[in-house]
Amino acid sequence: MSKSKAKGTRAETEVVKYLRQWWPAAERRALSGALDKGDIAGIPGLVIEVKAAATQLIGPWQRETLTEMENASAETGMLVVKRPRKPVSVWDAYLLRVGTLDILADFPEGSPSWLRMDLALGASLLQSLGY
Repeated sequence: MSKSKAKGTRAETEVVKYLRQWWPAAERRALSGALDKGDIAGIPGLVIEVKAAATQLIGPWQRETLTEMENASAETGMLVVKRPRKPVSVWDAYLLRVGTLDILADFPEGSPSWLRMDLALGASLLQSLGY
């Protein structure tokens, strides 16, 4: 396993361990090539993509998350980005707007809009919305 692949695997594992306090069925998803459905499974309707790279490419990663949502027929998606030397609860979470969250901000119609927060708040919001 390459060094970068191992780094990604560790980050995914940390996120899964953290999310299991709300979703005990959360688990790392096996790679599925061109029809990838995200890095974490076990939360119906939600795709979670995890990134742990030195160079942050938020835009391309968000587009990747959107593609994975389509592949999984998921309602929403979350991109989780590791913050070096910080606990997983404060890693950046970019949550694609979902119905109820539209009241929190004035989003233009028809375009994907992302809310940035820490993973603790993202998980709490998703749980309160019934995920």
